[in-house]
Amino acid sequence: MVALTKEDIIRLVDEEGVQFIRMQFTDIFGQMKNVAITADQLGKALRGEIMIDGSSIEGFVRIEESDQYLHPDLSTFAILPWRPQYGRVARLICDVYNPDGLPFVGDPRQVLKTQLKRASDMGFTFYAGPECEFFLFQTDDHGKPTNQTTDNAGYFDLGPLDQGESTRREICLNLEEMGFEIEASHHEVAKGQHEIDFKYAEALTAADNIMTFKLAVKTIAQMNGLHATFMPKPVAGEAGSGMHVNMSLFHDGKNAFYDESDPMGISQLARHFIAGLLAHVQGFTAITNPLVNSYKRLVPGYEAPCYLAWSAGNRSALVRIPTPRGNATRVELRSPDPACNPYLTLAVCLAAGLDGIEQQLSLPEEINENVYSFTPQQLKDRHIDKLPATLDGALTALTQDQVVQDALGTHITEQYIAGKRREWEAYRSQVSQWELDQYLVSF
Repeated sequence: MVALTKEDIIRLVDEEGVQFIRMQFTDIFGQMKNVAITADQLGKALRGEIMIDGSSIEGFVRIEESDQYLHPDLSTFAILPWRPQYGRVARLICDVYNPDGLPFVGDPRQVLKTQLKRASDMGFTFYAGPECEFFLFQTDDHGKPTNQTTDNAGYFDLGPLDQGESTRREICLNLEEMGFEIEASHHEVAKGQHEIDFKYAEALTAADNIMTFKLAVKTIAQMNGLHATFMPKPVAGEAGSGMHVNMSLFHDGKNAFYDESDPMGISQLARHFIAGLLAHVQGFTAITNPLVNSYKRLVPGYEAPCYLAWSAGNRSALVRIPTPRGNATRVELRSPDPACNPYLTLAVCLAAGLDGIEQQLSLPEEINENVYSFTPQQLKDRHIDKLPATLDGALTALTQDQVVQDALGTHITEQYIAGKRREWEAYRSQVSQWELDQYLVSF
């Protein structure tokens, strides 16, 4: 993060001709919100005096305690490059505070900060790097999104097969203008599916970057007459979109997951961290995979993990240790999808890993075979459990994992479960086209 002062921001707004500033924050379900102010109100905003009605945001507060305040993180100031040069628009990412001056316990960014403080107290800095996948679809004659594409490209293909190439390039260039370091962009497995990878960062910055990335992708796609979606499984029979999360802990400037004396090059601390992830992944799957639709992706045959296994190279495992070592040593959790709230996702992953370290949890055997090909008996014999198969099952697992609940806090745990239970019940009461096709005539 670049250290900016209030005076720096006031000067930049004046010099760059910025006329509007978006005061952005994120609700517990991962939806970006904002209050837009004119440049004349910037001083008030920088003093933390912009108020919001928290009772109007699902999962925040009750109507009798609705007033809340936005405190901007000055290091997040950025000009949105896709907006017009005249009347330019900037943004500040904010933390939510109560009127008494204390941080709001239902602010997802604050939840992540709490876990980062816990890691810091143990001597660690937590880094994360996401691999974000998304689809680019056509819109209909009324501008409404479809799940159709004329793109016939596959993994790593290029134009003219990859018809989203120009939009993907435009996204990358805009993000670079905002300070992102884009490491790679390419077409993914499914038709119309893409991935853009940006450099890892300290976890709070990484979560901010994910939210900015999703906004940029959707906005630029819309400007090009396309619809971008981070829905995990928008097309039946095709690969879904994941958001693999690469994680590492640093201690005194060195990667604490690396051990040059170990045959695999990973430390005992890394093994405890992975063991913590495996111990709590069922409990936090409702966070990393938050939609009914998320569980249409987590099925065998589409490169998404279903089973609780780890490996140094096997991509069918839930947790993988990518090849680079030294300061690039990292743990890759392959189950999260891009619909998740990145602040809560990184918070629960860190909490699980730290619990593994604190409890000195033992790592099960490495699985180098294709787990998807295992029979139920083989899974049982090797003590390999499964991820929850539905949102309902994941919510039940969350209610049984105290470590994950403690990381989220009572307020978010209760509000999140209540909101997602409503979503599950609404889904459960629907009659799908598949059911009509399957049963209407036969029964």
